Amino acid sequence: MIHKNEIRELATITNLEAHVIEKDYLLGWILAGIHQHEIGKTWVFKGGTCLKKCYFDTYRFSEDLDFTLRYSSHIDQQYLQKVFADISEWIYEEAGIDLPVDRMMFDVYPNSRGVSSCQGRLFYRGPVSPSSPRQMPRIKLDLSVDEVIVEPVVLNAVTHNYSDAPKSGIHIHCYNYAEVFAEKTRALGERTRPRDLYDVINFYRRPESEKIAFDVKRILRKKCEFKGISIPTYKAIESHKEECVAGWKQQLSHQLQALPPFNSFWDELPTFFNWLYNPESKVAVPLEHFPPQQGSSMPDAPINLRNYAHKSKELGILDKVRFAASNHLCIRLHYRKKGNIEKTYLIEPYSLNETSEGNLLLHSLKHNTEDIRALRIDRILDTQITDQTFIPKYKIDLIPNNVSNTMLKTRYMPKRSLS
Repeated sequence: MIHKNEIRELATITNLEAHVIEKDYLLGWILAGIHQHEIGKTWVFKGGTCLKKCYFDTYRFSEDLDFTLRYSSHIDQQYLQKVFADISEWIYEEAGIDLPVDRMMFDVYPNSRGVSSCQGRLFYRGPVSPSSPRQMPRIKLDLSVDEVIVEPVVLNAVTHNYSDAPKSGIHIHCYNYAEVFAEKTRALGERTRPRDLYDVINFYRRPESEKIAFDVKRILRKKCEFKGISIPTYKAIESHKEECVAGWKQQLSHQLQALPPFNSFWDELPTFFNWLYNPESKVAVPLEHFPPQQGSSMPDAPINLRNYAHKSKELGILDKVRFAASNHLCIRLHYRKKGNIEKTYLIEPYSLNETSEGNLLLHSLKHNTEDIRALRIDRILDTQITDQTFIPKYKIDLIPNNVSNTMLKTRYMPKRSLS
């Protein structure tokens, strides 16, 4: 088990509570435990935590583990008690983390369609959590068999950026990218929760989503047919706006480095639904790849972030910059120019490159003037994510995808992007 100082340092970098980081740490090890067990072959990971752990590493932190099970016989209290007793023992041997077996709870119940589902509770003692049984934090499991899996399941690497990560990594079987997107869209139509709105618009903004509207729509139709519900539309969910805005802060603020304004996500729904159902009619002018790469060397080889691992301040700045970019939020930078002249900029972050001397270079626009600025990360003295949104003038190329987040790989030769 890692030291509590590692949790606290990450909490400071991400501007989140230590218990949120600790839970993310526990989620990784529980996923590792599930995958090494025989259930790992037939349980399929999905939901918001799947986005964070398998697809979007710079994303909202999540709290629950959602799985679709292939065998209804696994929805059984005694069976689940035995399975997670085995998993608990394995996790303790591998990482020294205690998940007390006598505190595990599995509530089997019939869902709205009369099919058995299960909600589980796993309590734990982590690096910073209270050890008292009455105060121990918990992780919720949502298990169901009443789902249709449309696309082939994929085996994905799990993001676990902690010092005790297994050398071979952590992996889990999960929904593929388009199916998670479709599942989140179905959920948005059914319940219109703030987390679903946040997830769907983030999906829509990502470069990987640009050409998959037909796939998402096809999968979405099959899922809605299976549930016996209508496919979601903006008109159908518009009446839930007030309910959604009322829960925006409560549901999301503790999971995010900074809370974007509600309207910056809600107002993008009409464009999203037009993209989903009429992708051929999209008339927006395509954005250029990125701002001009002033001052960068632009070699073909990838940038290896491990070279900067000893510079915790720079990695903390990068984390904030990447989060702000994916949420279309401006950043206020306190910057040291040549000659030790200090300036403050309000910038829109777009892309990252490297100078010939090996310094990381952030390409951005000044928000008010749209002047291009190439800023060295090591000269940034302080960063603050603001609630000022921006409409991108270039493609945002700081959003990491589900490829390893330790490399900045070339996506549009010879320029660079963050993967």
